[in-house]
Amino acid sequence: MTEVLWHGRGGQGAFTAARILGCAWVLRGGYALAFPSFGPERRGAPMRAFTKLDTAPVVDRSEIKNPDHTVDLISAPAEMLELAARLRLPTVNTLMLGRLAADLGIENEYLFRAIELEMPEKLWEMNKNAIKTVTGHHS
Repeated sequence: MTEVLWHGRGGQGAFTAARILGCAWVLRGGYALAFPSFGPERRGAPMRAFTKLDTAPVVDRSEIKNPDHTVDLISAPAEMLELAARLRLPTVNTLMLGRLAADLGIENEYLFRAIELEMPEKLWEMNKNAIKTVTGHHS
């Protein structure tokens, strides 16, 4: 099982990215579970999200203690912040998602389909473009 821990603040899209990653993994034939862990549920409050990816059904719903990958949206690398600003993205979540998905071998086509399933249509093109930009691929 591959476990991903997402750190963010409410409104940064950590849980959205966790869900899209899980959805893309399922679309390519695997099993996934994505869930959030909130403190005070308000915009800007620290939160964590978790994604578990496997080739068999995921039954363990416990929080991840020793993740294989950690994505920190609070202290995102400067290059991601600059790229988000250049692309006029409100947050770096999709950029960080695209980079991680590429590292995990998840093809863009599955991310694009997951975006269409998990996001409002008005956000599809902007987020697909972010994925294309960070992965350098158009498939």
